[in-house]
Amino acid sequence: MTEVWSKADLHIHSNHSDGLAKIPEIMEYVAHHTDLAAIAITDHNTIEGALFARSLSDMYEFEVIVGEEISSKSGHIIGLWLEETIPANLSAAETVSRINEQGGVAVIAHPFANRAFGPFGLESVGQAINDVAFHALEVYNSSPYLVYANRLAAKAFAGGQGIAATGGSDAHVLKAIGNGYTLYRGTTAEDLRLSIDKLETRAEASKGGLSVALRYAFRYPQIRRLQSWNWERCKATK
Repeated sequence: MTEVWSKADLHIHSNHSDGLAKIPEIMEYVAHHTDLAAIAITDHNTIEGALFARSLSDMYEFEVIVGEEISSKSGHIIGLWLEETIPANLSAAETVSRINEQGGVAVIAHPFANRAFGPFGLESVGQAINDVAFHALEVYNSSPYLVYANRLAAKAFAGGQGIAATGGSDAHVLKAIGNGYTLYRGTTAEDLRLSIDKLETRAEASKGGLSVALRYAFRYPQIRRLQSWNWERCKATK
């Protein structure tokens, strides 16, 4: 019997934070333009869009994981399989603790992101890996600003930290969805969770993903304005 591996994009933004696409548009795009078996909507500091997407998932063949990209004091942490929003501006340890309380999965988002990309990566990632019980590290992020950061993440992961590897597009526009993804054993979201637990997931990039990401990053400067606005709003709540 042939072993089945599937793809999941675990880092997608909608217009519920700084993405440009609405949830129904994302659902239709995934269904008709990708081969993803699962997606996670991971808007900044809200699960509203993710819950909406999950409510529509019965109409589609792929599954939706409720996620959130949480602005901790050390940088962005993705929570997966959530049911309640986790507030911004907590410590990395407290953020992960809140994810654990919901039975979720904590992922270090785009570690080693430089200042040109913005203060979004987990700046103290090296120490945090040792001190905080993350479940996974985002080894590949298809943002055009993170080519070098991805290399550093892969190098850190190669050191063997006892955590799973994930990949995601960090999509803010439709055509970026699926440019980065997590490869996992099985076909369902439950299989994905098991693959993460077993540390057998792989972070992958789609062919031509970077060129697509670059084209759309420069075509949509609104994304960068929305990211800056979102970060300033988070700082204002401290």
